[in-house]
Amino acid sequence: MRRVAVVVPQAGLRDALVRIAEAGCMELDRVEGAVPGPAGLRLRRLRGHGEPAGSEGGGTTFLAVAAPDLDQLEELRDVGLLAGEAQLEERAEGAVRRGDVAALAGWCPAAEVPRVAARLAAAGGSLVPLRSPRGTDPPTLLRPSGPVSFTPLVTTYGTPAYADLDPSWPAGLAWVTMFGIMFGDVGHGALLLLGALMLRLGRPRRLARLRRLWPFLAGAGLASMIAGAAYGEFFGPTGLLPVLWLAPLETPARLLAAAVLFGAGLLALAHAAGAVNRVREGGWVSALYAASGFAGLLFYLGLALAAAGLVRHVPAAAAGGAAGAVAGLALAASGLFQATAGGGAGLAETAVGIFDVVVRTSTNTLSFARLAAFGLTHAALADLVWRGTTGLSGRGAAGVAGAVLLFTVGTTLSFGLEALVAGVQALRLEFYELFSRLFETEGRPFRPWHVPPAEPADALLRR
Repeated sequence: MRRVAVVVPQAGLRDALVRIAEAGCMELDRVEGAVPGPAGLRLRRLRGHGEPAGSEGGGTTFLAVAAPDLDQLEELRDVGLLAGEAQLEERAEGAVRRGDVAALAGWCPAAEVPRVAARLAAAGGSLVPLRSPRGTDPPTLLRPSGPVSFTPLVTTYGTPAYADLDPSWPAGLAWVTMFGIMFGDVGHGALLLLGALMLRLGRPRRLARLRRLWPFLAGAGLASMIAGAAYGEFFGPTGLLPVLWLAPLETPARLLAAAVLFGAGLLALAHAAGAVNRVREGGWVSALYAASGFAGLLFYLGLALAAAGLVRHVPAAAAGGAAGAVAGLALAASGLFQATAGGGAGLAETAVGIFDVVVRTSTNTLSFARLAAFGLTHAALADLVWRGTTGLSGRGAAGVAGAVLLFTVGTTLSFGLEALVAGVQALRLEFYELFSRLFETEGRPFRPWHVPPAEPADALLRR
């Protein structure tokens, strides 16, 4: 993201703003609490004082190439063009004027600077690079990486600070994997894949606005099919597939241990990414003492090594891990104490903070046991439906009809219920256990100003 200034002759200010609005890749500074201009006042009258002048929400907004006749727009009740004019007035109000020259400041993605500069040059203006204001972080733009994007998962939680890593893809892969563990069934996963394909194609039309979520549905379906193949589940324990790893209902303890180990690995990666973020945000010193930085990473890795040493009966590993965990806690305690006013109150506050770190670390790790718990629930419901289906199928024609009905209704209910539960639980683990370690400060989203040009028929309404 680059801090830039738009410098243009005052006579070409409108042309420059129209070009910027059409490009839709630049965020211009605006004057807070600015008095509405002529277009804004007319728009407010049309909207019955129910919406702020120049509001960018609701309805379709356009900009005329040349200044239109505002009275005529009000008479025709053309809210779209009036809203565009009101937005243009707001941006123009933030311009600094010196003689015949006007200048506006804003933000623009580095990759878009040449394109915006070329558009401004056609209006007689130029785009001048500026230094970022001291104490102000640039707005954050999480770019979709092609047709498959998991950025909605991150933006639903919040906006990362500009300096932070973009965790969209790792977070998306973690979410679909956790979903698959809880929803492991080849048949059910195939239905999710079919739903993702329909969503990608915009069917049904009433769900077209959810089209950008198709990668989540497709990833969840694929992960569910892989886990289902490992469990030997195809619409339940039908026996159509061999068990490649374990049958959840037969070895629940093994599934539980695997879920906790998987969660511990995710937490270690989240700690490492959080440490990188702390360095990018505040430098190596602050990252070293942060509980969500290297101090927390050292504590967690030491704790994991100590636990592995105890389980595997390796005293050296247990002792080394314990020493690392203590060192990590000592660093975190030092960082927490430095953030206090000192004295006895500071020591008490630090003790509470360290207690919170220890308790939160252990509970967050054990929280991943829910992956196994809900995986067992899903397998148990599918098993119940299948047992009922096979029990009815041997009771003549009526039994076969009842079996088909039970299988259809039971599968539909268990599919809908478990898909909802698995999605929510995976999201909960993502937000509370993982993202809480990645993000300490919240950034500001990049909001480019974009207003399409008016249709030629509309653009004829001019002075």
